[in-house]
Amino acid sequence: MRFHKIKSHAKINLSLNVLGRLKSKMHKIESLILFLYLNDEILIKKINSKKHKVEFLGKFSKKISKNNTITNLLNILDNKKKLRNQKYLIKVKKNIPQKSGLGGGSINAASILKYFLKKQKLKLNSKEILQISSKIGSDVILGMYQKNSIIYKNTKFNIIKKNFNLFTLLVKPSFGCSTKEIYKDVKNFSKSNLKKIKISNLNNKFLSKLNNDLEKPVFKKHPSLKKLKIFMEKIEDVLFVRMTGSGSTMIGYFNSKKAALNAGKILKKKYKNYWCNLSKTI
Repeated sequence: MRFHKIKSHAKINLSLNVLGRLKSKMHKIESLILFLYLNDEILIKKINSKKHKVEFLGKFSKKISKNNTITNLLNILDNKKKLRNQKYLIKVKKNIPQKSGLGGGSINAASILKYFLKKQKLKLNSKEILQISSKIGSDVILGMYQKNSIIYKNTKFNIIKKNFNLFTLLVKPSFGCSTKEIYKDVKNFSKSNLKKIKISNLNNKFLSKLNNDLEKPVFKKHPSLKKLKIFMEKIEDVLFVRMTGSGSTMIGYFNSKKAALNAGKILKKKYKNYWCNLSKTI
């Protein structure tokens, strides 16, 4: 049996507003989500075995727990007897750093679930897909589509039929950020600014005025990230700089690949031990 190849794309929060707290004690958020060409590479095939086998390879494969988003997904599907006792070998080449705010693990699980559905390995209705996704991670449902979207009320979202054509320079220090710990430090809430926005108004001028409400608690915990943002904002031709998710990746946005490449040279010289990656919005 040959392997099937899957691309699991990185997710970025171009904006993130924390609007309040839900009854479940989770925070109510509103976010403009885009996807990048940067992706993890997944190989999957059926095997004759009593257990699934999941292997992580690549630069960012170290210290991934045995209980991860993919094994969680497989356990849920097995418990529901959705895979009809069939087992799989899954190999994941990790090109997306852990704890980076890029949704790597969640999108991995979503990409595999999407593969199972597309290849008719199992049948699920929309309610079951949402229930399974929510048990694994908040970004999983977004990964089922991997389309630019505005998310609101945490699980509801509108797909945006627009190509933003933005080049991105992703910069991440050696440390990551715990989403749970960062949300604990959110003290103030914002008002919605995307709910009634027209797609035609999502231009660079409007995008530059958006925010990520999680930057404040992250900068308080990690002042070096604030210094990184200030440094990046001074680079020539950068449209704006914003942290994605709960960090720790900072992203500079550019109109041209040349400008992003030049910025990358400056960042690599200044922050030699930081991960630096040039990509583009899909």
